[in-house]
Amino acid sequence: MGDHTETIQIDFDPEIITYEELLDIFWESHNPTSKIIFRDRQYMSLLMYHDDSQKQMALASKRKWEETLGKKIQTEFVPDAAFYPAEDYHQKYFLKRFKKVTAALHTLYPTEKKLRDATVVARLNGFVRGRGSMEALKNEISKWGWSEKEEKETFDVLNSLRW
Repeated sequence: MGDHTETIQIDFDPEIITYEELLDIFWESHNPTSKIIFRDRQYMSLLMYHDDSQKQMALASKRKWEETLGKKIQTEFVPDAAFYPAEDYHQKYFLKRFKKVTAALHTLYPTEKKLRDATVVARLNGFVRGRGSMEALKNEISKWGWSEKEEKETFDVLNSLRW
């Protein structure tokens, strides 16, 4: 791992979700006050910002959350840096334990890159870890503006999945 830190990169539409809302999700999704789990760079709490506006919003959010938590946040803030996707064996790690499910998803996403980058697949990876539900995923898909054909093909595969 060297000096790498595991991160996610999020592209978002501020008309759907604001940067401030994403920051709240970030703080709620882990314990940013703990030094114990951040002793090496691989799993440290890190927030990268793209411009000064994001940096200022992130720092304001940090102050708000420190007050809410009553503890000092240990998260490191750095300007945007190069982002490298994880190796294939790390991609959709939890979902890959379900070989028949992964095979079924390949009918929708025939290449490893398409499978890796598909929002549906990311949601299912979270689903198998207890985040979200199949019903919530289907409701979300219905709001994505897909064609009737794309939606039907996706729902057919989702309905066929056996865990």
